Amino acid sequence: MSKIVDAIAGIASIAGNTPALESMGETVSYRELIEAVRALATQFNTLGIERLALAADNSAEWIIVDLACQLAGVPLIPLPGFFTAQQMRHAVDSSGVDVLLSDQHGLEQHCANLFDMQFSPGLTKLKGLRRIRALHLSPQLKKVLLPESAAKITYTSGSTGQAKGVCLSVQNQYATATALNAALEDIALDRHLVVLPLATLLENVTGVYSALLRGALVVLPSLTELGWAGSSGLEIQSLVSSITKVHPNSAVILPQILKGLIALCESERWAAPASLRFLAVGGARVAPELIQRGRTLGLPVYEGYGLSECGSVVSVNTPSADKIGSAGKVLSHCVVNIVESELWVSGNVYQSYLGQESSCRAIAEVATGDLGDIDEDGFLWLRGRSKNVLVNSYGRNISPEWPESELLAQPSILQCMVLGDEQAYCSALIYPAANVSSEQVEHEISICNRLLPDYAQIKCWAKLPVPLSSENGLLTANGRLRRHEILGHYRDLVASCYADDSELIVSKYTAQMDNPLKCKNMAASAKGVSDGVL
Repeated sequence: MSKIVDAIAGIASIAGNTPALESMGETVSYRELIEAVRALATQFNTLGIERLALAADNSAEWIIVDLACQLAGVPLIPLPGFFTAQQMRHAVDSSGVDVLLSDQHGLEQHCANLFDMQFSPGLTKLKGLRRIRALHLSPQLKKVLLPESAAKITYTSGSTGQAKGVCLSVQNQYATATALNAALEDIALDRHLVVLPLATLLENVTGVYSALLRGALVVLPSLTELGWAGSSGLEIQSLVSSITKVHPNSAVILPQILKGLIALCESERWAAPASLRFLAVGGARVAPELIQRGRTLGLPVYEGYGLSECGSVVSVNTPSADKIGSAGKVLSHCVVNIVESELWVSGNVYQSYLGQESSCRAIAEVATGDLGDIDEDGFLWLRGRSKNVLVNSYGRNISPEWPESELLAQPSILQCMVLGDEQAYCSALIYPAANVSSEQVEHEISICNRLLPDYAQIKCWAKLPVPLSSENGLLTANGRLRRHEILGHYRDLVASCYADDSELIVSKYTAQMDNPLKCKNMAASAKGVSDGVL
């Protein structure tokens, strides 16, 4: 049973001909959607599928597979396209996937190269699907125990490279979508544009499910049509073309996308369509000034806050309940408590992390690692994080120790600190060995970048003029980075790493190492604002 599928079936019984999905020039009605979901769920059960991974482009078929898994009781593991080969294999192996669904050409050979697995001969054609095919895998690991109600295992972006599988029930996802709809009940939102990859829980639950549960039309351009390239690259002109074409009422965007839309509006190269009524922006903190600028330009942007462990959304500003600078009013499905300045969330939390001993034990509360407080009106105000985790403006979590360890493994890099909180890309402050050229440092950074996903790669660096030490107050007595102090002491040097960002991505630097205030850009072909690139 699935409350989400049941609700969609209810809409289909009353207004079956109402358009539900629009993708690749085709429209699927609510009646056609529920029929396709039921047929595919039956096939999943007939095939004896136990755990299914999905690696595919945004499309109506993606949604049909997702809902069919819920109806069939088959846990779904969405695989983000921005994962490295290592992260993909980890997700497939650790979750014990026995069937992989994908729309990729040459799927068998691709999987043979990626996973080194044995396959059943040929691809299985699935009912109602033309682009997505199924490949039976032979898992190398013994299947880990899952909570009985686990319906979706969503992997984090991997702040340390080893992404964690968050086990969510259908109820977790349903509660999030319905709570959001309750907060938005005064707004007519009949047409939703899918902007983020569907493997992103923020889009999957907050965008698609909430739209379908209110009987709206969900429009799904391909990721190429939207202009996506990896997890931290977006050709903004392609996105605004989709917005202009679709005339949506709602969309879910990231802070970096908002920056790009504002840049185009302020340059008078694009104007937001009057159809837009609600743009939810999340994934990372948004400066209040940015929200205000966007609204002045006709972008109805409202900041929210959430995490995968709580079904993606905990709080959000809305037209009827709004305080710029806050993360919005806590939604009805969650309870937020402040414990020594840290946010603890209960009421709608995940089942467990995949593979943890707690898989069979109920989790009552989540310590978020975020600091903040709640005002007398129930609005959440964020004050930073208790850990070192960076959250870039595309909403990716990065533990700086991860790329730092790769950099410090290089012979020429003696000290380093990785930056990138609320920025479009990661940079690094580096103290190199004596008599080492800038070219050598850049070569070693490029070696490290090949080991990192795009969102954790070092795109820019600056030379530290002197070593970090406890004597100058920038290291602890046991040699740990005093990150806050370093950021303050070298604020100009840090600023130089993003001086040409102009709210988007860097352009190529030609500065020499003998000028420590000049940044070395590692993005060989990066484009600037004038090209409309995020």
